[in-house]
Amino acid sequence: MLTIGILVVAGLVAGVVGTAGGITSLVAYPVLLAVGLPPFAANVTNSVALIGSGASSAFRARSVLRDRPVTIRRWMPLTVGASLCGAVLLVVTPASLFDRIVPFLVLAGGVLVLAQPLLDRRRGGARTRPAVVLPSVAGVGLYNGYFGAGSGVLMIAVLLLTGEPSLPRANAVKNVLLVAADLLPAVVFAVSGHVVWSAALALGAGAVVGGLIGPTIAQRVPHGVLRVAIAVCSLVLAVDLFVTVG
Repeated sequence: MLTIGILVVAGLVAGVVGTAGGITSLVAYPVLLAVGLPPFAANVTNSVALIGSGASSAFRARSVLRDRPVTIRRWMPLTVGASLCGAVLLVVTPASLFDRIVPFLVLAGGVLVLAQPLLDRRRGGARTRPAVVLPSVAGVGLYNGYFGAGSGVLMIAVLLLTGEPSLPRANAVKNVLLVAADLLPAVVFAVSGHVVWSAALALGAGAVVGGLIGPTIAQRVPHGVLRVAIAVCSLVLAVDLFVTVG
């Protein structure tokens, strides 16, 4: 019961801070490791559990997206397809390979969170060439399906490069794209048999609530302090995982 309680609270916190910039997985994933899940199982369990947070965040964003249906239709097929490829790649490669890669992925996610202010600075609203945007969207989708931590930050950066003038709208579009992109990978992970369902349900329950109340709470939290704290925790976790695997 204590473990379930910890996971519910972790899901709640992850859902709340996820509304501040796509850092949900960097909160939930370390907690899954802390309660005893191995890295591979923690990753797929985390991906399935946090669909609820993404869905509730996307639901809250619907009013912001009334004038953005074309943007969503343009990028959703590519994002969904690339995420599915990332999930399949994760499942078909040995778990031992993921265990060796995950410290670097966690470190990369922490760096992305720390660098978010730089990524948020759009280049004067200029629209980047499709030859750059298309592989960028595909790359974010692939990373989202394989690991995901920090993919929200990357997707916002790519959307700003497309000429989107509003950061809140880019964040809202990101919420819709990534929750759609997470559905098929969740099916792949569920079929693979590696999801720890007791942990996924507890974490997911908290994440749904966190995603709904997050926009209200996130406005009162100093984002800079939160960003630095999560980045530091990611660095510590990455070092610990590297030592453990080594």
